[in-house]
Amino acid sequence: MIRTMDTVSTRPAEGPLDFSSRLEAVLAPAYRLATVMLRDPSAAEDAVQEAAVKAWRKHGQLRGAAESFRPWFLSIVANECRMARRSRWLGVIRMAEPPRELASPEESTVVGHELRDAIMALDVADRAALFCFFYLDLPLDEVGRVLGVSPSAARSRVYRAAHRLRPGLDPGEMFR
Repeated sequence: MIRTMDTVSTRPAEGPLDFSSRLEAVLAPAYRLATVMLRDPSAAEDAVQEAAVKAWRKHGQLRGAAESFRPWFLSIVANECRMARRSRWLGVIRMAEPPRELASPEESTVVGHELRDAIMALDVADRAALFCFFYLDLPLDEVGRVLGVSPSAARSRVYRAAHRLRPGLDPGEMFR
């Protein structure tokens, strides 16, 4: 139990190991989310690092069980990415990356290339919504928390973004 001035809390104190193990479990998805939002691996690393520091400072304010850590931390990462995109220096310093070797035959197909181009042509909020829902496989309420919107707004954002990618897509195909 944690004793404060006049109150007693039954919530156990979270030690550095608890925070560290939770953070390690979400670092890879957080980095991928930041990379999708910023399109720059080094800026994504910076955003995740800043988010980790902010999360450490505020981890006492986290409400809920251990399952709420992932959407809470991903929302901090998304906010860091939004702040980085607002920074005027991100556009000034951005340099072209040399083309990379394709890792697999699937990536070399025209369809995969066209899909990647179509996804990258979407705005940041749409890319983040699709990434969280389809790639990270987050439920819509967690997608909403990450994006800072309601679950119904998250569902609409995912639907609209997917529809922009493939106009003939049946909405029932996405949410089964």
